[in-house]
Amino acid sequence: MLPLCITHHGRHNANITPTIANVTGNTTMNGTIIIAPSRMPREADSNSVNFYIGLTLAILSTIFIGASFVIKKKALIKLSQYGTRAGEGGYGYLKEWLWWAGFFSLGFGETFNFAAYAFAPATLVTPLGALSVLVSAVMSSYFLRERLNLHGKIGCMLSILGSTVMVIHAPAEAEVTNLDTLSRMLIEPAFITYGVIVVIISLVLIFYYGPKYGKTNILIYIAICSMIGSLSVMACKGLGLSLKQTFGGDNQLTNLLTWFLLASLVACVTVQMNYLNRALDIFNTSIVTPIYYVFFTTFVISASAILYKEWELMTAKDIIGTLSGFLTIVFGIFLLHAFKDVNFSLSNLPTFMRRDEPKETHLQNGSTTSLLQDPQSEEEVVR
Repeated sequence: MLPLCITHHGRHNANITPTIANVTGNTTMNGTIIIAPSRMPREADSNSVNFYIGLTLAILSTIFIGASFVIKKKALIKLSQYGTRAGEGGYGYLKEWLWWAGFFSLGFGETFNFAAYAFAPATLVTPLGALSVLVSAVMSSYFLRERLNLHGKIGCMLSILGSTVMVIHAPAEAEVTNLDTLSRMLIEPAFITYGVIVVIISLVLIFYYGPKYGKTNILIYIAICSMIGSLSVMACKGLGLSLKQTFGGDNQLTNLLTWFLLASLVACVTVQMNYLNRALDIFNTSIVTPIYYVFFTTFVISASAILYKEWELMTAKDIIGTLSGFLTIVFGIFLLHAFKDVNFSLSNLPTFMRRDEPKETHLQNGSTTSLLQDPQSEEEVVR
């Protein structure tokens, strides 16, 4: 495209003011104004493409991850019939091909998730994990015969709705273009304090509370997975940044930070896998998945906000929207967990809403009695 040239000779005509959107202008020595198209639309298009790439990868990730919960749970059920259960510290599931199918499904999901973090902020990718709740719940009802009542279905839909609201109001991520910038952010006191607290609490849960209460309290193992998982996401984003720089021509494979991030990622994922298997072996899948999502999302958003200072760039409207979306997810998870044993479905709804009519009977003395259908009192009103 040829640049647009506007040439003026002699006196300046103040009445002629060219207005062209998204252009930049330069004035030459002879008075020619060269107006060339700005690069802003191209940069905006690039950001839009990255957004949709990250969104697509995040959705694919939730499908594979949601399926992996069900596949691994089915393998653990099969293993419990002839081996030491994972909840009791056994590792016999490593010999079960079905468990490895679930493991590779989780691997594919985490790979897509890893790539999504390289293209989009953590506060966009992580809340979309609510879709894995829906995938896992639906597949559990078909393949594991785990009943999902009406409350659970409403809870799943609320989780998806809350995630959508969080995505709309997600905070912008601070610009980090190289590992040097990230290394300075990693050694800031706020993030170091967060990391130390997470490691200390995780160790206390692993060595003290886990052996005592891990088999009866679902929050023990899930808290370990979630807190360590928040650190794995930060390592994942840093490693993704390193690979982007390397593929862009700036080799970061010789940078010690790259290998530190890789080692941290492997260690954190190993701990997550171990304790997530224990939680899945002991507790219901449709309960483990949503609670794990709430805890994991909370810690990831907290870690990302501390490291990248995302919340400083948000308006009051976006802060309220993000908190409202997250509380919607928490309420949906509460419905899914608190009423899991209630046998209630759409087919029962007319029965619950119908008002029982009093039935009349005749007593021996000839009077008429109305029996009110009150299971607690069963009083007879004689009229």
